[in-house]
Amino acid sequence: MAIPFAPVGIDHIVFLIDDMKRALAFYTDVLGCRPGYSYPGLGMEQVWFGSSLIVLWDVTHPGGTKAAPPVTGGRNVDHVCLATSPFDHDELRTHLDKHGVEIVQEAFHGGARGMGHSFYIHDPFGNKIEIKGPAEYPDGRQAT
Repeated sequence: MAIPFAPVGIDHIVFLIDDMKRALAFYTDVLGCRPGYSYPGLGMEQVWFGSSLIVLWDVTHPGGTKAAPPVTGGRNVDHVCLATSPFDHDELRTHLDKHGVEIVQEAFHGGARGMGHSFYIHDPFGNKIEIKGPAEYPDGRQAT
């Protein structure tokens, strides 16, 4: 039987947080997200990262109680990879340092767009984020 839909891509991801003001500051000031949809009754704010949404759900808000992780559960996502335009690596290091964000790892490996440079960081709530530049060809050209 055929699957009744065609895959398009990732629509959004949801991060559980416990300080909305701090979360919004990180995602806008550090990662350059734009405001998205707002659900104040749920304690939820969404921010745009390019054409994808990052949902920030405050588990300390009364509307976020059903989002709270189970007591017996653990982490079930290792990281989220955010694709970016080309960037100067030293400028990114300086930007992250200015915001007090530690680079956990730098790597060059594959992703959906090909082989490229990645910087791994954590948001203020412990979520690991991979900032991944565009693919690069063996001769150093960047893929468009």
